[in-house]
Amino acid sequence: MKTGMTPGERFTVAEAPAVAPPPAPARRPARGTRTQLPSSPWLFLAPGLLIVAAFSLYPFLSTVAHSFTDARTLTAGQFVGGANYRELIHDAMFWTGLRNSLLYVLGVVPLLVMLPLLLAMLVQRRLPGITFFRAAFYTPVVASVVVVGLIWVWLLDDRGLINALLEGLGFGKVGFLSDPWLLLLSAMAVTVWKGLGYYMIIYLAALANVPRELHEACAVDGAGAVRRFLTVTVPAVRSTMVLVAALSSVAAFKVFSEVYLMAGPTGGPGGEDTTLVMLVQQVGTGLSGRVGYASALSVVVFVLTLGLMLLVLRANRKEDA
Repeated sequence: MKTGMTPGERFTVAEAPAVAPPPAPARRPARGTRTQLPSSPWLFLAPGLLIVAAFSLYPFLSTVAHSFTDARTLTAGQFVGGANYRELIHDAMFWTGLRNSLLYVLGVVPLLVMLPLLLAMLVQRRLPGITFFRAAFYTPVVASVVVVGLIWVWLLDDRGLINALLEGLGFGKVGFLSDPWLLLLSAMAVTVWKGLGYYMIIYLAALANVPRELHEACAVDGAGAVRRFLTVTVPAVRSTMVLVAALSSVAAFKVFSEVYLMAGPTGGPGGEDTTLVMLVQQVGTGLSGRVGYASALSVVVFVLTLGLMLLVLRANRKEDA
């Protein structure tokens, strides 16, 4: 056994035996804290997901499945393939409802995009009593659509207030609720009147983010109110206008309550004012309701609504490009 170093031998650090460091003590969780499980986020999401699955996803899938059957209200029905969709093509009421729904979009959406913006610019100013006008413009939004519809029916009826005023002024009665086209226009007016306050609030939030310096710079350059509106306000709230256009397009295409209350369950004289959603209600309700055919109508309404939204968004992207 070698107990010493002979002359000439040197001891270097590299040759020294390595000493392992002592193991680090295990970290213990602080007192009062708990380790988060991987499934914890899903536990928080579970109630919402269950509600969506029960009241949105399942009814949608069930509607798609029923659209391929001849189911009725009291019978399950049998699989018929695309027979319901082929019947749609030859159904005159379907084309009438599609025409009225598209006309509703074309008549309502432009007004609901521009009028609430002008109204928001009006009530944005700090004037005495402006809070009262803001509340007054928003009141139709919180009112029930049934109450609003009945009020307008009483106003526009042949024996209503407006026709009484027209007769008092020496004019004849106007068939607001008996003429098919006037009835559709009257329903559009109710939709616009009820939606002004809702979209006004959206525009007010967008206008609050427009820098006042831009308006002041344009005013210094000699720009008038109209030019400042077109060059400053419209570009600043453009994304909000697209949002309003998308929301109002979907709401107008799926209109039901206003037309139903003013035209009645039959959709006006000869059903000329029936919309697609009203047609779904007419076909699919009652003891002999054709649930399968109504489901096919509902699927078509969903596809058309989705296509309408994509069309609005695509048009906005083209303008940005």
